[in-house]
Amino acid sequence: MKLLYQTHSPYARKVLVAAHEAGLAAGLDVVHHETSPLLANDEVSALNPLGKVPVLLCDDGFVLFDSDVICEYLDGRARVRLIPDDPQRRWRALRAQAIAQGIADAGIGARWESERRPPPLRWDAMREGLLRKIALACDFLENDRGDDGPPDIGDIAVATALSWIEFRDVLAFRDGRPRLAAWYERFCERPSMRATALSGDTRDR
Repeated sequence: MKLLYQTHSPYARKVLVAAHEAGLAAGLDVVHHETSPLLANDEVSALNPLGKVPVLLCDDGFVLFDSDVICEYLDGRARVRLIPDDPQRRWRALRAQAIAQGIADAGIGARWESERRPPPLRWDAMREGLLRKIALACDFLENDRGDDGPPDIGDIAVATALSWIEFRDVLAFRDGRPRLAAWYERFCERPSMRATALSGDTRDR
């Protein structure tokens, strides 16, 4: 399988951490691609009309995109399942994944308003609203992170979203959230996280 990747994408990192945790990383050919709404990447766009990574080229030539979809596909091939079968654990994991997706989406939006949009077009009220969403989501997670048992897709999604928030200095999510901070520090020690550290700057041209 071939994974079109980006070293500074929270969504791509989620997929690669999931592959490591599922025991599938050794079978992935990981290729970095720069993309942004302002930077067209013809190779990526030929496979994903949205022009975004991650994109997974399966062994049979079928193409998958969107991190949630790719993670579900990997889970179906995994030696270690990431989406639990038990209904209560399953919905808890998928709920955490949804929260993490919202954190990453809001963080990227806030960064547009603080750094990437031309200064005359930046909207401070929008940035503050997005940061508020992240803070409220982290407040929820402060009381929602469980034990340190085998990680599921919710754990992976939360850890990789928070890693991007920290990497881009979007919000000091550890402040006032000791349980979340301690859980995150422990999760970051996992080999899957150590092997997939975020790096690089966004390129728009």
